[in-house]
Amino acid sequence: MPRVLPDLNPSPRTGRPRALVSGVASDSHTWNLVYLQLVCEEEGLDVVNLGPCVPDDLLVTECVDQRPDLVVISTVNGHGYREGLRVVPKLRARPELAGVPIVMGGRLGVTGRREDDLADELTAAGCDRVFDRGGPEDIEEFRTLAATVAWKADDAAARTPVQFG
Repeated sequence: MPRVLPDLNPSPRTGRPRALVSGVASDSHTWNLVYLQLVCEEEGLDVVNLGPCVPDDLLVTECVDQRPDLVVISTVNGHGYREGLRVVPKLRARPELAGVPIVMGGRLGVTGRREDDLADELTAAGCDRVFDRGGPEDIEEFRTLAATVAWKADDAAARTPVQFG
């Protein structure tokens, strides 16, 4: 009798690809998180939105438990750079999240202007993409990324399961 391996990254709700959206621990803004959730849903992703002021350990635990296909971290208060440098390596340290894209965006610093070195350091810490330009080009690029993640996850789920017998 052939044995079918279970899906190692199932969505408990619908089996659709999933994004996990979160604010950083010090950021109480919510409008950005709702907007990103809507963009992800429009592009075919189920969304778990953890909301604002998410402690690092809770973000890591939820990412491990939820097994998202995309992690989206957003910040508006200007402290995202420092918090991203702290939490992203914690996410990357988990083997369950090794192949999961992690993106971060928003107002990363408190100077009020874009600083290339902040994005570079967040990328070095493990972010796959940092959105810090603050214009429509960031949203369009994020929308494309979300659609690509949804398509790849749907494509992988449609493949024939591996059978051993």
